[in-house]
Amino acid sequence: MSQPPPDRTPASLIGRASRVFLVGIGGAGMSAIARVLAARGAEVHGCDATATPITDALAADGLRLAIGDDAALPGGTDLVIASAAIPADHPVRTRADASGVPVLGYSAALGGLMDRHTGIAIAGTHGKSTTAAMLGAALVDAGLDPTAIVGATSRQLTSGALAADEGPVGSRLGAPVVPRGPLAGRPGLLVAEACEFNRSFLDLRPTIGCIGGIEADHLDQYGSLGAVVDAFARFAALLPPAADGGVLLMGHNDPHRLTVSAATSARVETVGCNPHADWTATYDEPSGVVSVRHGGTQAAWRQRMPGPHNAENAAMAFAAACTAGADASVVAESLGAFRGVDRRCQLLGERPVAGGAVRVYDDYGHHPTEVDATLRAIRRAERPEARGGRLIAVFQPHQHTRTRFLLDGFAASFSAADHVVVPEIYRVRETEADRRSVGAQDLVNRVQAQGVDAVHVHPFANVVAHLDRACRPGDVVVVMGAGPVWQVARDFMANGAPRDATRPAVAHA
Repeated sequence: MSQPPPDRTPASLIGRASRVFLVGIGGAGMSAIARVLAARGAEVHGCDATATPITDALAADGLRLAIGDDAALPGGTDLVIASAAIPADHPVRTRADASGVPVLGYSAALGGLMDRHTGIAIAGTHGKSTTAAMLGAALVDAGLDPTAIVGATSRQLTSGALAADEGPVGSRLGAPVVPRGPLAGRPGLLVAEACEFNRSFLDLRPTIGCIGGIEADHLDQYGSLGAVVDAFARFAALLPPAADGGVLLMGHNDPHRLTVSAATSARVETVGCNPHADWTATYDEPSGVVSVRHGGTQAAWRQRMPGPHNAENAAMAFAAACTAGADASVVAESLGAFRGVDRRCQLLGERPVAGGAVRVYDDYGHHPTEVDATLRAIRRAERPEARGGRLIAVFQPHQHTRTRFLLDGFAASFSAADHVVVPEIYRVRETEADRRSVGAQDLVNRVQAQGVDAVHVHPFANVVAHLDRACRPGDVVVVMGAGPVWQVARDFMANGAPRDATRPAVAHA
């Protein structure tokens, strides 16, 4: 009698794997999965194109890493997990295919892990990493001991925002079962980002879903905003029915809320700075105080990360934590102590210049809404004009296709800046035709047409020298983008032998 074929669902493959190889292991999400699998007892190997602090930390913790693309696949490997950036013809994937070793993409692997947990998935065009990190830290502080996989480094995840010491990594391994609260006894909580890129969030199986807001992005894949909204509706439909604990939390002011929420049988509640929201938030920007009211629950805290957008991120984290069973007062205290996420409105410090200093921020924003919100928040928090300074934005566009589709939005997003520096566009997964369709100078021309001083600086290596010449005492520099532009901020700081900030940071991680 023939044997049934082995179960090759992601959850089963993840559960059976004893020797796993991760291609692109140095990514924030991939490294988190590696740590979770290693902690569960799997022998974890991996490779990445270049060595980074993340790969160094993984190697220091005993994971077996190779640097370079042509890594050998160890004998006995029973699962390969590949980052979304890894092409199908990568040497390790080719060897796995030839050997019959199953290959999962990152999102499928994350979905397999979530299928074995009580998942809380953070979706939306903006704010996923910040909200997920806030939520993870709050659940730790509330004693719910979650596993957390966040696509950015937050050193408060390991021990919570209220702990005296920060952890070394931006992920954590939690309890196998929920230890307390209304979900006690269920499989342990797993907090993770749910990214709409390539519709990868449709691989996840959450119990609680959060959607902060929906905008047009990744239009090279989706083609239209309508297709983006449809994908979010399909994500909402993945949630279990309300009778089985399914909950969808949505930003109240999102114009697509009713369309998306109609697709799910989960309980739907709204969150935001709107008096009609189920979780009604208020934000007093001068003081930084955020308050949230929900039925008989009310709490307030002083937010360290500036801007209304971060207040709404925190309100969503508060609602999700309380929904999972956390004590509201502990969650509020945790959110008040949360110091931020790397590359999300992160204050690096002060760079000395002749006659004074320049304050330097690093930010991941690469969508017009993110750029606009971050620059406005920093301008209001720093007020450089009060000390004779300017707000200088260094923005590296991420992909020619995104730049072309959102060119007008990008041009309008720098209105809060005094001077904009645009390096060459960072090219990922694009054709020569894509590259020729738009250039950095096209963006500069549009920004200048909006009345904002802007310049295209190239090659990329000249950006720091431009800042060295252009900056004067009292200026604030914000380095923005999803590509290697983060190095500009570090190199600019290093050139001036920077000292620590002389007054409290607005935000740092």
